[in-house]
Amino acid sequence: MGGQAKGKKKNKTKKKDNRPNREGGFVDLTPHERMKLRIHEKAKKKTAEKYSVQQLLEKTEECMDSLDFEMAGLFCQRALDVDPNNLQGLDMQGHIYSELGDTQKAKEVFLRAVQLSPDVGHSKYMYLGQIHTSQESVDYYTKGIQVLLSALEKQEAAAQTGAAALTDEDHERPTAKDVSVAYCSIAEIYLTDLCMEEGAGDKCREFIEKALQYHHDNPEALQLMASYLFSTDRNQEGKEYLLKSVGMWLPAQKQSASSSTTEEDTLNEIPPYESRITTAKLLIEGEEYEMAVDVLEVLLEEDDEVVQVWYLSGWVCYLQWEKAKEQQERERREVTEEEKEEWRALQEAARSYLTNAKKLHNKLRCDDQPMLEHVEQLLGELGGEMEAEEGDPALDDDYEPCSDEEENDGAEAPMEH
Repeated sequence: MGGQAKGKKKNKTKKKDNRPNREGGFVDLTPHERMKLRIHEKAKKKTAEKYSVQQLLEKTEECMDSLDFEMAGLFCQRALDVDPNNLQGLDMQGHIYSELGDTQKAKEVFLRAVQLSPDVGHSKYMYLGQIHTSQESVDYYTKGIQVLLSALEKQEAAAQTGAAALTDEDHERPTAKDVSVAYCSIAEIYLTDLCMEEGAGDKCREFIEKALQYHHDNPEALQLMASYLFSTDRNQEGKEYLLKSVGMWLPAQKQSASSSTTEEDTLNEIPPYESRITTAKLLIEGEEYEMAVDVLEVLLEEDDEVVQVWYLSGWVCYLQWEKAKEQQERERREVTEEEKEEWRALQEAARSYLTNAKKLHNKLRCDDQPMLEHVEQLLGELGGEMEAEEGDPALDDDYEPCSDEEENDGAEAPMEH
């Protein structure tokens, strides 16, 4: 009797696994996730066939120049899809995240750039210095300065031999001014975050002097020296540095304010908005009231939603009024009609600015309580808040500031991304 036939083993057809390995990113993904990844890979391939990385980065730069950071981010990501280790692309992406307010992503991108190229490209260290605080910030700026100085030495050597100054890795062309600005950043930390550290004052001055060594006409360095000198009660010496600093850019600011077509080089001479607020404070401290008014007027034209600028504008008018009264009292003479008119104008201007400061403070829910208390004190001395004037946007609770950019109907259509 024949043996019992063995049960035939059913050979199930083994489904072919077309998924890439773990490094490819498909394993352990859901079907939906795999589909999205395939679409992304297909789009990446199409982008690589249609546009070079350099073209995508050029388009990124165009969008950044026009302050369209969201669109810039799309083009930049396409470039990095094709070349994930492109240092220029990483630098741009970090900058874009920073401008969009995503500090954590910006930090991650810059740290990746540091890992890929620790000794080439200084700007990533500058951004990391801005993102961090205290000693950690100083360390990043210091490393950035080392990279800068190394790059400058290579540029100088290349200039002497006629060789190319930049490598494929280094898309930046550093200048002595960049070194000066970096030293200013460190000096400012010793004026603020690390001001209580032992020897902070000496270190602050040391870094300011280094900044001036690399760019003796750097307005930022001159203003920092003024701040340092004011903080050490050397006001007259500080005022000399301050006036020299302001003289480097205030004429350009006035030209920019009076002209609709200002040269880019002229605009580049003007310090950032926040820096000019500090300028106004220092000018007020140095009793250079008229110059402070010149600075503050343009700041209000550029952005009328900054409480501190309205407050300082009112404060300086109040101080001008006080100074005029004190001078008349010292001279022990009768007040002229012309003086009375001037004093009234200063009082009304101060009330107007301070009223706007208070309303904007409440509207924006600012947390600077001491400033609000000072505003209320000054308004009390000036006769109270000024009544709203028709057509004055700053006194309108429903006022919404216009966008910095107008829509351009005739703009060129963007490249595919």
